[in-house]
Amino acid sequence: MLRTPPQVTVVALPGTGSDADFAARAFGPAARARGLAFHAVEPDPQAVIASCTAALNAAAARGPVLAAGISLGAAIALGWAAEHRTAVVGVITALPAWTGAETAACPAAASAAVTAEQLRADGLEAVIERMRASSPPWLADALTQSWRGQWPHLPAALDEAAGYAWPSQAELAATDVPVAVVGAIDDPIHPIAVAEEWAATLPSARLHRVTLTELGADPAILGHAGFAELSALLAATTQATNSLAGQPISQVHG
Repeated sequence: MLRTPPQVTVVALPGTGSDADFAARAFGPAARARGLAFHAVEPDPQAVIASCTAALNAAAARGPVLAAGISLGAAIALGWAAEHRTAVVGVITALPAWTGAETAACPAAASAAVTAEQLRADGLEAVIERMRASSPPWLADALTQSWRGQWPHLPAALDEAAGYAWPSQAELAATDVPVAVVGAIDDPIHPIAVAEEWAATLPSARLHRVTLTELGADPAILGHAGFAELSALLAATTQATNSLAGQPISQVHG
């Protein structure tokens, strides 16, 4: 009796303070172009990491997973993949922010902590007004939407992100799954040096560089670039000569 091969599901995790809408715009077009199932996660601001992990677990219960994430979401996706190697076919990590549990000098952690303090002191709309004045329009619009959606629990979500222990070099080196790393060369919150370090330390990884202008023009560049690099990795493995969790490799690669 013929069996229908399980469908690969792309699970997309947004970054700190962001939402499913931005994750969908970043990774959805590339997933759809390859005929893959797709789920963008709406994090619970009262349990960001747990809700993202739960979404990955739920997808893995149905079939193989391609985990994709932005910033904090990238770290969560990578950490989950390291613990579920038989369930994951690859990872796309976009805009990683840091390496190591000590985050005193991490720009993303500092930004999250300061923003949480300002929200508690000044309220949502005042902080949004300041954010919009100092951010490019595409980012200002995305954060205005997600911050309002996560209010009044947004400060707690930002605190959780600020305290997150990013993967160490040793943990990266032990994560033997195919990983595409996408970094922005002009992003001070997510330094390109971190993306370069991840790509150099992970056993099976490729790096793609973008600019914030490109990202603002079309967030889907993260997914398209990530899939391109992941395709190159998979094409170099024995796995690529067969099928990826039962799907033709061409379907995943595009």
